[in-house]
Amino acid sequence: MRVATARGVTTLTLDSPHNRNALSTALMTELLAGIAAAVADDAVRVVVLDHTGPVFCSGADLKETAAAYASGSVPAGMLGDVLVAVRECPKPVLAKVAGPARAGGLGLIAAADLAVCAQEATFAFTEVRIGVIPAVISATVLPRLHPRAAAELYLTGDTFEGGRAAEVGLVTAAVPAAELDAAVAGYCASLVRGAPGALAGTKELLRRPPATDLRAEIADLSARSTGYFLSAEGREGVAAFRERRDAAWVPTD
Repeated sequence: MRVATARGVTTLTLDSPHNRNALSTALMTELLAGIAAAVADDAVRVVVLDHTGPVFCSGADLKETAAAYASGSVPAGMLGDVLVAVRECPKPVLAKVAGPARAGGLGLIAAADLAVCAQEATFAFTEVRIGVIPAVISATVLPRLHPRAAAELYLTGDTFEGGRAAEVGLVTAAVPAAELDAAVAGYCASLVRGAPGALAGTKELLRRPPATDLRAEIADLSARSTGYFLSAEGREGVAAFRERRDAAWVPTD
């Protein structure tokens, strides 16, 4: 995996084109380390998941999986750790998908906060066609997909393109391949303008389960809102808005 950081954005590039960026133990270990390093670095504000080669991610490394059968443990068991790390990263994670994604790769895309794909990119939940089920990835995929689409795509294993991926909620946007870099750069430019603490807090809000007690929910959210307004970031943000300047956390180089 390759790692590069510029203007508050760390790009983690899946770099195993020989096996179509399959989720091998080695690649998942590197990805976990890359996310942990990005979380620990205060200069990093956004994480982008990119890829080398024509394929974003082909899913589980089936060659490694076949070799591991004798041990009774397969690499797919580690995928849950990766999905949790991406989903719970306190910094926004954006998946940049220029090419095909299959099976576990779709779980990775769904775990990201935002995902932008080329319209030409293709996707498929191929698990049923090799005798397994899309179990682990359902934790991140099913909250994104419309229920009818989930049933169709999970059960048929059929291939679909970028436009359909956006339509059913798997990705945020599908753009022409020539515009993919610009679309990702645009999202990153917007994300780095958010305060680090506020971005992390907003991600927590997005993960909250539906309220069962509205009054208690409103009371909790009101307390959170007041806390953020009174925080150092909140005070700086209000001052910057009133003074018509960038807030202190906006990267300058």
